[in-house]
Amino acid sequence: MRNVLAAVACLLALGASPLTAQSSLTIYSDGRVLARREFPLQLPAGFSTHRLDLGAIDPGSIFSTAPGISLAQARYDAAVDEQNTMRRAVGRELVFETGSRTNGIRDTVVAFVFGGQPERFRLQDGRVTFQRPGLPRYPAELILVNPTLDVTVHSAEARSGLPLAWFTGGASWEASYSVVLAGSAARISGMAAIPSSGLAVANAEIQLLAGSVGRARSSGGIAMDEMRVSAAREQTAFTRESFLEESIGEVHLYSLPGRHTLVPGLTTTSALFEPVTSGYARRFVLRGALPWYGGMVQMQEEQPQPVEVVHVLKRGAETAFGKLPLPGGVWRLYQADQAGRLQLIGEAASRHTAQGQDLELSAGSAFNLTARRIQTEFTVRRDSLKTRVRAGYQVTIANAADSVATVEVMEERAGEWRLLSSSRPAERLSSSRTRFKVAVPARGEAVLRYLVEVSW
Repeated sequence: MRNVLAAVACLLALGASPLTAQSSLTIYSDGRVLARREFPLQLPAGFSTHRLDLGAIDPGSIFSTAPGISLAQARYDAAVDEQNTMRRAVGRELVFETGSRTNGIRDTVVAFVFGGQPERFRLQDGRVTFQRPGLPRYPAELILVNPTLDVTVHSAEARSGLPLAWFTGGASWEASYSVVLAGSAARISGMAAIPSSGLAVANAEIQLLAGSVGRARSSGGIAMDEMRVSAAREQTAFTRESFLEESIGEVHLYSLPGRHTLVPGLTTTSALFEPVTSGYARRFVLRGALPWYGGMVQMQEEQPQPVEVVHVLKRGAETAFGKLPLPGGVWRLYQADQAGRLQLIGEAASRHTAQGQDLELSAGSAFNLTARRIQTEFTVRRDSLKTRVRAGYQVTIANAADSVATVEVMEERAGEWRLLSSSRPAERLSSSRTRFKVAVPARGEAVLRYLVEVSW
């Protein structure tokens, strides 16, 4: 609580204006934030104009969320600096302090501001100067603490409350998962981290949107994803009641329980789901030598290759874990040592994963499995239409562990290619993928030889 109060004090010191309790936000992982708020205003039937303190927004995105209310015109002023305060003073008189004193009271002059770029002032004796005649005293109505929107709306009938929505920035979110491996089971938990770099909101409902939502780039307007506020970075976690998930179109929406406050520099975390248990399998994968596209080159000498460790989390469609659509994020895998302490054994990134799909996490390289590859044959034939290459490979896999390990050697290439021969059975998984399963004895070696023809 003390950290939160300190962060709120920092927010107020920065001049940010939190949104009110009527706010709700949908935060996108790419930094966009859809804000919704109902302003407690009395709207007459017909047209009316209102000044709203919204902070930094994309002014072209604002719209009314009520069917009977439409926006007729809006003027957005994002300039809060002194130069633009003087711009707003054009056409009116200002009082300036000259710096001298009479009887202990600061002397002042009055000047009419009739130009902003460059600044021009007409003194009371009729003289015109391009220099400010002193330190200006700005009336409160000229000073913007935050960017301001003057909006003219049309309401079909008199009503209380003006509900608006708009896009802003300054916050994002990302998923982070922890997987504890024990025996043949894995315990999985997921968290959403919501860092606020510039968005201040108080007591708001927050939703997180997972999925690929198109984004149009405009040459004008505010670059919302560049908005930054310098503040100490802290972290807090909310008590979880029930995290709601729903599908909308082709995306998924996660709703945090209760209401929350975002402060620049403060990262909020909340659980994505109740921890679940799943079966898992461990695979060892050795990637092939063929390039995915283009021509082939001759290997000059034997090359060492890493053997990937891939953990497959089982997500049957009827299991609690399989029913969860998983936002893309970072997965950290842990396993206990002999003393029971959890140790990080791998880390991987994932894309959005639909319900019922197994999750494959390439979490690093095997320590006890090593591989060497050498090219045993390379011949080239060319004609007027194609280039054909016959390439032979020998893969030697060594196992330093005390148990047998099966390594999947995976060759993948787009376009025209075929396997001519191999020393071990091959599985054609698709038109572009062929797999060899090589059993490597404990503290021993196994050799795979194969010949391919590639055309382009």
